[in-house]
Amino acid sequence: MRLLTDVTPLREHPAFRRLWLGTMLSRTGSAMTSFAVTLQVYDLTRSPAAVGGLGVAMFLPLLLITLPGGTLADRVDRRRLVLAVTVGQIALSAVLFALAAFGGASLWSLYALVALGAAFSAVSAPAQQTFIPWLVPREQLGTAMALNRIVFQVVMIAGPSLAGVVTAWAGLRGCYLADVASFAGALWGVGRLPAMPPARSPAGRAGAAADGDGATADGAATDGAAGDGATADGAATDGAAGDSAAADEGRPRSGLALTLEGLAFIRRTPALCGAFLADVNATFFALPVSLFPAINAERFGGNPRTLGLLMTAMGAGGLVSAVFAGPLKHMRRHGLVMLACVAVWGGAFALFAVAPSLWLTLLALAIAGLADTFTVVVRGIIVQESTPDEFRGRVNAADFLVGAGGSQLGSLEAGLVGSWTTPVISALSGGLLTVFGVLAIGAALPGFRRYQSPAPAPEPSAVTVAP
Repeated sequence: MRLLTDVTPLREHPAFRRLWLGTMLSRTGSAMTSFAVTLQVYDLTRSPAAVGGLGVAMFLPLLLITLPGGTLADRVDRRRLVLAVTVGQIALSAVLFALAAFGGASLWSLYALVALGAAFSAVSAPAQQTFIPWLVPREQLGTAMALNRIVFQVVMIAGPSLAGVVTAWAGLRGCYLADVASFAGALWGVGRLPAMPPARSPAGRAGAAADGDGATADGAATDGAAGDGATADGAATDGAAGDSAAADEGRPRSGLALTLEGLAFIRRTPALCGAFLADVNATFFALPVSLFPAINAERFGGNPRTLGLLMTAMGAGGLVSAVFAGPLKHMRRHGLVMLACVAVWGGAFALFAVAPSLWLTLLALAIAGLADTFTVVVRGIIVQESTPDEFRGRVNAADFLVGAGGSQLGSLEAGLVGSWTTPVISALSGGLLTVFGVLAIGAALPGFRRYQSPAPAPEPSAVTVAP
């Protein structure tokens, strides 16, 4: 069995390769901006609470905009939507550069700009996630998701490190300027993709496939949606049929109606319900990053270098598992695999809470990062396989909200419980509750526990794009 992640999607599909490289470049710039904003807020206020306010500024737009943004992605050309949002993100980073270079930044102006950036991400990230099933065949979907996770882990480690070097050399304005330049990668990766118009019915997609640029893309979407609709016990097929009927009748539908339709589709699809609940269970109860400074102070004397190791250990573990994700290609019982990974995540944080030595503490965090990468990759596979194309924007929006919002709430939960009790009790109880939550989800949702990935289709369905 191959251990290393297969790079076939990068080798065989130029469009996916461009998107992958462009995403890595642009997200590295975004990580540098995140580092710079955090440091700028602290320099302005010298208040950890003010720095914590950045989390609130990011969470509120995610909560309010992500689901409507997913609905928008199902109504317009997703490629054009992502390009338009990218232009807005470039302008936002340029404003941050101007404030750092020429002065005038205030706490509330930075909060407002961070909230606007989160709103842009809430629209762009779910739409961009829908690109993958258009660009690679179904049998390479898991591999493509693992390669995407490598991007995340590399950025998680390299972004802050590079930002520290740039800040020491050129100040915060250097980070913001690098972010502006990095968006060239996003424009390059997305700009050369084929058109990706909304899919409303199998007939409509087949008709669109006869057109010029988007011909192969729409054909791939049709094949993917047809196969995906069969994976969740017929739920996806029923949802697509209902949507087709409404489209055939030509009745206009409000954004709220489409959003509610997407939520109803998730609710009646056991694989999606289980995947989202399992992820919320993991991030809400067992994500004690906010406890790291306190545990570092109690156990290791508050050494800042040790705190940096705690922050890095999870990223290092996640990168290792992303690189060695080859076995996921051969696994089909993805529901059971995800539950097992979440249980390992919870158990690792319980071990972190009581580990008596630094090496065991770092090992526990690395194991948690390893399990997290497998969890995210498998969840992504389930989401793409279980969702027909006409629902992908809305379902990926819910997936993004679960991942991003759950981590923010989990950090808040860990901090509150740690304040009421002790940091060790907070981390230990959160880890154990996560394990118990896995057992409860597996018992309550047998359809998710038994979920299996469909067998690979005999013919490829990927987009063919000229290099």
